[in-house]
Parts: sequence; C-alpha cells; structure tokens
Amino acid sequence: MDTSPVKKVSTFKSGHFVFSRRYQDSEMNNLHLWSMVLYKTVSDLPILPAWSSQLEETLIRRSIFGTAALEGNPLKEEEVGKIINATDNPTKSARAEQEIRNLKAAYQFIRELSPEPTPPVIDEEIIKKVHALITAHIEHPYNVPGLYRNHKVQVGDKGHGGVYTPPKCLPDIEKLMKEFIPWINSEEMLAMDPYCRAALVHYHLGLIHPFGDGNGRVARIIEALLLRLSGRKYIPTMLSNYYYRNMDEYFRVFSITRKNKENDVSLFLKFVLKGVVDSLEEIKNRITYLIRRLALSDYHGTLHREKAIIQRQHDLLTMLLQDPKPFTLQNLFDTSPMNTLYRNVSERTARRDLKKLTEMNLLTCTNDQHALNLNVLG
Repeated sequence: MDTSPVKKVSTFKSGHFVFSRRYQDSEMNNLHLWSMVLYKTVSDLPILPAWSSQLEETLIRRSIFGTAALEGNPLKEEEVGKIINATDNPTKSARAEQEIRNLKAAYQFIRELSPEPTPPVIDEEIIKKVHALITAHIEHPYNVPGLYRNHKVQVGDKGHGGVYTPPKCLPDIEKLMKEFIPWINSEEMLAMDPYCRAALVHYHLGLIHPFGDGNGRVARIIEALLLRLSGRKYIPTMLSNYYYRNMDEYFRVFSITRKNKENDVSLFLKFVLKGVVDSLEEIKNRITYLIRRLALSDYHGTLHREKAIIQRQHDLLTMLLQDPKPFTLQNLFDTSPMNTLYRNVSERTARRDLKKLTEMNLLTCTNDQHALNLNVLG
C-alpha cells in the first residue's frame, strides 16, 4: 500500500507526470464542516417526489448548459432546454445543437449506472464511453469518439494562467491512464471525502487531457458520476453551472494549481468545495421556497374557508404563488393573468383588495410596488 500523497510517473516523451492528493487540511476544514452541515440540512428537508423530479430536470438542464458554455457553446439556456425536451432527434444538426444532445445522452448514461460496488470505482471503459457519447456525430480533424489522441495539443491562455502542454503522444497517454485508474481507486483515495476525490479525478483528467476534443466535459461528467455514485443528491448536476458562473476563476485556479512546485492541490480543491457549499446553499433555498409555497397555499386556503378573504383575493394570492414578481395596481388591469380577475372590477375595489391583503401581512408594499409576503408564516 502506497501511503505517499504524491505519485510520479515517467513517460516516454512528456517527462515526469505527477498524481497528487497533497493538500492542506487547514485550508479545507471550514468548507468541509459547512458542506456537511448544509448537506444534512438539505437531506432532512421534506420534498414531494414531483418536486424532486422537476428540480432534477432543472438542474440537469442548467448543468448541460453550463458545461457546454464553458467550452464555447453559444446556445442560451432556454435554447438548451428546448433541445433537451425535444422528442425528435434529427439525423443532422448544427454542431452546437449536437453537443447538447450528446451531453443529454452522457448524463442519461451516468444516471443509469449502478451504485455498486461501494465505494464507487471508475475504469477506462466508462471514461471512454462518456467521451464517445459527448463527441458522437461531431466532425473533428483530430478526435475519434472513445479513443485517446496521438498528437500534441496545447490548452489554456495567458489570461488564465498560461498555456499548458499535456502529455504529447498516445503511448504516454495510455501509460498515464493505466496508472490513473488504480490511483483513483486506491484505498487512500476511496477513503477521502467524496467531494475531494471527485475533484481530484476531475483535475487529473484535465491534466492528462487524453482525448482530441471534449476533455473538459468528460472530466466534469466523471466528477458528477462519482458524486452521484457516492449518494450525493443535487450536487453532481450543480457544479458545472458553478464553474460556468465562475469561469475565469475556474481556469485560473486550475493553472495555478498545476504550477505549484510542491504538488499541492489545495487551491483547486478549495475552489470545488466552495462550489459545493454554494450549490448546497442554493438548493436549500430552492427546497425551502417550495415548502414555504406549499404552507402558504394551505394558509391562504384556510383564510378563504374562514371567510377572512374573498374568492378574488384568494385567486390573486394563488397566482402570486406561481409567479411572485412585484406588481403595481395598474398591473392588475393590464397584465395577464391578473387582468382576468380584475377586468370587471373598479380601481377603487382593486385598491381595497391590496389595502386589505397588505394589512393582513399577506402582501408587502414598497414605493407602490406590491409583492407576495413569503415570510408571513415566519
């Protein structure tokens, strides 16, 4: 058993390559603790199966959008959603659209993989399969889906920490991947926090850069796969969007970590753990909002049954639960769907409705802008 945190491998044309799990505990402790507390909080929140399914679909759409956008895909998130939800699958399509369909297939593949054995292990065939799915039906002069490259590449730029030349030829890549697999599945790596292990797999796949195209997408999806197989909910499909929202930092941190003379990977791991915490905060807020909305719906219904509010006022509150954007008095008459409620109502009556709902603390009012009070129940 090799307990050294650093493993050096000699290659034919690329010099020494280093696999490292060396990091500073002091850099990670607070983030680890906070991620554990947040995950426990999220796990304990009750969520209806329909909500969970809807939330998962939203997160996958955002993840596909984020990981594609990181590599320059120009499609907007709304366009990505339409492609994902489309029932037809054209035989030929533009590259940007094909990339989205391929990512959808790759996410479907990792969702269907069995969580056994525990802890989860990854092999070359899975990595090659993910790459084949990601780059299928996309023309590229130096990429073959599912096969390692045999040519020199350079990645990065001066604005994000400099240009990096990954291993240069097929024999070096094959050797490094043969070393990589037992290293990531070693006893020491399997004993690590799942977030850190998945991040290290992501990082080192990026360093090896084994394919002619799609390396970043492969690394992020394999990271998501490891987290999903480790039993983590939501996070696997949220990190790619975090990386996209912090794109410059993502590439900069990767480059700085790569240049660390002590082979210390703390900076990259810290960045990923910040993404985990950020994602857990977001999902906690999303689920809490859904629970709050359900409680408010029940509360509004009780007020209606007790005749504390009339039908029209109850219907307005129900509409606001579905779309809680601020609105004005005039919006009641000219904005759908509220105008269906107030088309035969006088302005005086509408003002009276708003005044009553505000006095009951069901609405808030600031500078003539009204909004649903989401915190009326505390």
